[in-house]
Formats: sequence, structure tokens, C-alpha cells
Amino acid sequence: MIIVNGQNQEISLPMDLVTYLQKNNYPLDKIAIELNGQIVPKAKYVQTILNPNDKLEIVTFVGGG
Repeated sequence: MIIVNGQNQEISLPMDLVTYLQKNNYPLDKIAIELNGQIVPKAKYVQTILNPNDKLEIVTFVGGG
């Protein structure tokens, strides 16, 4: 189990971050990620592994005026 935006979520672990994001239809070019209180650079999504009890915050950028 991991915590995503304050909600418990059961997933198969371990899993890399980019796989998680793709499986959950997040637009990779329009999000920012914080994992356990640390910002994750986009270049590190593939090599970042999610583990039990990780806390993930995903912010989606929305355009508009």
C-alpha cells in the first residue's frame, strides 16, 4: 500500500514511478511529483521505485486564464 494525495492505494510493489503514473493515466508532461517530502525530477521517474508506505503527492497543472 502507498498513500497518494492523502488516500491509501493498494498497488503491486515494488513498482517504478513512471509505470504507476502511466497505469493511472497521469499526463507525464503536466504533473509534479513529491515522494516522501522530496520533489522527484522528471528525469528520475523511471528509476524511482515505489515501496510500501510511500507517500506520493501528485499535482497536475491546468492551463487557463
